[in-house]
Amino acid sequence: MYDFLELNKMVETGKVKVVKELVQNALNDGVSPAAILNEGLLPGMNAVGEKFKNNQVYIPEVLISARALNTGIGLLKPLLSADAVEKPGVAVIGTVHGDLHDIGKNLVKMMLESKGIEVIDLGVDVTAEQFLDAAAEHGAQVICCSTLLTTTMFEMENVVKEAAARGVRDNLFIMVGGAPLSDAFCEKIGADCYMPDAASAADAALAWLKEKNA
Repeated sequence: MYDFLELNKMVETGKVKVVKELVQNALNDGVSPAAILNEGLLPGMNAVGEKFKNNQVYIPEVLISARALNTGIGLLKPLLSADAVEKPGVAVIGTVHGDLHDIGKNLVKMMLESKGIEVIDLGVDVTAEQFLDAAAEHGAQVICCSTLLTTTMFEMENVVKEAAARGVRDNLFIMVGGAPLSDAFCEKIGADCYMPDAASAADAALAWLKEKNA
């Protein structure tokens, strides 16, 4: 059994050069790329997510850890066959139409990826139609809508309505997030899940995907 503790820690603390070196060493030792990803890289980022959720670290630390994670993944990508890593599912994420803020969206994206979920990032100012088109194109079961503005909150309801209009509402887990939102708002617009932080959102998406695909 290969010891990934140091790699876990180096991802968690954002040591880019050391992560690169440790990943290469593991590859040289014959460790499978999938094992390096699932046991070495992702647990380190998950640890950061838990600390972020508990206000033990903040956005700058998360971004530093994510950079280390992505460096390691960059080395592995050419070696990972499509079926070597079993992904829990696919999520589409974006900031809703009329809003150009993306820090919250990017944090959720990172946390989703740290759970092994494939993320299709649509960027900012995304319409309901674009969310649903992308979900259909990529076979996504989760749609994550972000906003920072009270003026664009109800764009999220349009996503729910568009899913219903296309007859796919029951197949999708529609998540909403952002500073002005609440559980009550989520319920009011008919979305499935609101979480106050990125790590909790990723946990909720993973739990739903596992249950859905069990």
